[in-house]
Formats: sequence, structure tokens, C-alpha cells
Amino acid sequence: MPVIIDGTNGITQAGEFNSDSSFGFKNRIINGAMVIDQRNAGASVTQTTSEGYSLDRFLGYGNITSKFTMQQSSTAPAGFVNSVVITSSAATVVGSSDQYYFAQKIEGYNTADLGWGTANAKTVTLSFWARASVIGTYSVFLLNDGSAYSYVANYTISVANTFEYKTITIVAPTVGTWLTTNGVGSYVGWDLGSGSTYNQTAGSWQAGNKRATSGSTQLVATSGATLYLTGVQLEVGSTATSFDYRSYGTELALCQRYFQKNYMQSDAIGVSSGTAEAQRSIVIAYSGSEYSNCIYLKQTMRTSPSLSFWLTNGTANTWIALPAVSNRTVSPSGVSDNGFSVSAATTGDSSLQGMWATSAEL
Repeated sequence: MPVIIDGTNGITQAGEFNSDSSFGFKNRIINGAMVIDQRNAGASVTQTTSEGYSLDRFLGYGNITSKFTMQQSSTAPAGFVNSVVITSSAATVVGSSDQYYFAQKIEGYNTADLGWGTANAKTVTLSFWARASVIGTYSVFLLNDGSAYSYVANYTISVANTFEYKTITIVAPTVGTWLTTNGVGSYVGWDLGSGSTYNQTAGSWQAGNKRATSGSTQLVATSGATLYLTGVQLEVGSTATSFDYRSYGTELALCQRYFQKNYMQSDAIGVSSGTAEAQRSIVIAYSGSEYSNCIYLKQTMRTSPSLSFWLTNGTANTWIALPAVSNRTVSPSGVSDNGFSVSAATTGDSSLQGMWATSAEL
């Protein structure tokens, strides 16, 4: 049993000391308190048919687009400032092969010590705060890379529109393939509506891509239904411990391994913003035909990222050339996990300025 530290820093040791859950990177979830939102700065994100990110590290998916939205919220239980609110956009009839979910993919480096897929596999506990407008039994799931092996568990919302604390112990999987490098080590998600193709019984690891139990509550089935989540933690052991609060700077740096921008943190990417002016990149011309200079990233990323560029007024793929004050179409080169260069056709200008974002999501 681990040491538990309460909100006043009081310490309680219940039984045997569990060092696995007490030191180091206890919470394998990044941004579990929902405080970092680099892409959207609090704006709502509509679900699509690709795994699109809302708050940092958290994604949403549905095989039919625009069935729910995701947004950072200031509605939260005591001890937390933020949550994510997932809102159903329509009364959706979920077909047998349909699926809708909210999830985080965890990098294999951050779960390698769990020993999953071996005889030494460790049990983990998932804990979180949930608030829903529709009472009922909901499902959560864990998957391996490729969704070939899955675990489904249920949690119950007993009172509508009230935060409730949930803990779920997941038995150690001793079989299956679990990546231990920079791929998907595991995949934790909240079902929002899955058809029978994705149903399985709760409480055991099974082969296949499964995300819910038969008859569990489907959030997308009720127009305007809401689900709030915060305080998400995945840790070693069979007992949930106090939430692993990390400093804002530490949490931001963990997120920046997967996504970075040179906008102010208070500004969404790809929008017109005066405060973005202070964060512009400056690239000096080195020849008469193009501009290029290395831009070093704030954190080493998971892998070489994809890049996006904007003017400060939100025009995509364009930076401004000075002193001519004319726009140039830009493209990246020399991209690595530590930096990149920017190039554009030139007519004798001396510098380029603009906004960028990099993504190396799992």
C-alpha cells in the first residue's frame, strides 16, 4: 500500500510501502489535470473521422464526423482548476460497427517498466474524476499498439451533473505485444458510444479491438449530453493514490515532446493574434535565391515532427519577408526531433518572420 499525501500535505501510510507508486514518474498520463491546451487555448474542437487532438495529449474520434465536441472547462472538483468537457452534438444512433471515444496514447518509453506481455507484468490502477449529465454505467478501455489486445472496465455515474471519483484496477497483461520505445506503449480511453463489434465483457484482457460492454451508456445517443473528466491518473499498483501534481512548467515540457508552437500559450494556433508578434521566428537569408536558418525546438520531440506555418494574421503556409514587407510561401527542410529550417523564394529581402507549430503525436 502506498503513502497517501492529502491536500494539506498530511501523510498516511496504509500498510506496506509501495515505492513504485511513490517516486519518479508516478502518473503515466500527461496533462491529466487538463491544464495545457496549446492548440486551441480553450476553444471548442469538433470531433472528426481522424483522431484529432483537443487538450494536449488527449484526442477524440468518431467514424461519423461532428457527433461531439471537446473543450477545456473551468468546471472542476475541489483541488483542480480545469477539466475537459465532452458534449454530444446530436442524438446519434450508434451502429454495430460505429465507435466514438476520447483517449490518450502513452509512449512506450513511459510504460516500458510495466513489463506488459511478460511474466513480470505489473498491475496498474486508473483513477479520474467524472461528471455526466446522464446517469448510468459507462465504459473505459486500454489497448496495445495496433489495438490487437484490449481491456474493458465499467464505471457508474450515480448522480447527474456531480463530480464523482472513480478508480479501476487493471490486472497485469502477461501476453500480447507492448512497445517499449517511442511508439504507442498503451492506449487509455473513455467510450462515448460503441457498436456491438467493439463490445466485450468487463474485467479481463482479450484479443481484438474492444472499447465497451454491451448495454453501457452511450453519451452520443443523447443530444447535448455532457461528460467532464479531470484528475486522470494511471499508476503502478492496485490502489489509487493522490493525484500526481506536477508544476505547470514540467507539464508543459512533457506536452511539448509531442506538440510545440511559437505562439503565446494563451493564443490558439493558426489565428490572427497581436500577442503572437512577440514570438515570431526570424530567418536570415544566406543566398540570393532562398532563406534558410535553423530554428531550435524547445524540447526534443518524440520523432521528427510535421510542421505548419502561418502569418500572424492566420494565413497558412506563409511568412512575411522584410524589409520588402511582402508575403512568401514557406516550406520546411532539415527537419529533426531537435529543430528545422525554413526556406522561401527571395527577391533580395533579408529576413522572414512568422508563426509555426510542430506535431510528433503518437
